[in-house]
Amino acid sequence: MAERVSSKEITTSDDQSSDAVDLIEITGVIKWFDVAKGFGFIVPDNGMQDVLLHVTCLRRDGYQTVLEGTRVVALIQRRERGYQAFRILSMDQSTAVHPSQMPPVKTHVQVTPTSGLERVLVKWFNRTKGFGFLTRGEGTEDIFIHMETLRRFGLTELRPGQVVLVRFGDGEKGLMAAEIHPDVPVPGNRAH
Repeated sequence: MAERVSSKEITTSDDQSSDAVDLIEITGVIKWFDVAKGFGFIVPDNGMQDVLLHVTCLRRDGYQTVLEGTRVVALIQRRERGYQAFRILSMDQSTAVHPSQMPPVKTHVQVTPTSGLERVLVKWFNRTKGFGFLTRGEGTEDIFIHMETLRRFGLTELRPGQVVLVRFGDGEKGLMAAEIHPDVPVPGNRAH
């Protein structure tokens, strides 16, 4: 779809002034979106520069997150640093790629799992720093967990005291999580 400048004068609900906002309608694909950082980018079909997509825009239009490869139709506006999504008109996730289907990220060391799937406790996790530690209990070696591992398995955050299932292996500095899943309690069994 070619870009189209809206002929309407639109005011944002966040802005109490009566300033008109010049909007351009684009179609494009989500390049990436990081829930932890709260933003990502749309690559417009028409060859324009990438468009910033902020989580507040998604939430205002009824979406919580968006996966890489999702096709969108959006109204965008020119901002000081470039174009930014103003409104998401439609979203087609049939071309989306789930994080677990993406190739390993090169931002951190990958580890080959040597353990089975084990139930562990989140010791602490800092989303801003992008890592944390898991424990199998007192007297056991901590297991390092990187944010990219969470993303690869579709998780966005961990809370201290939360029980999760992991496979782990030996990293350069100790044990590292290679795979992580939410804990699904089995009826009649108690998690520790």
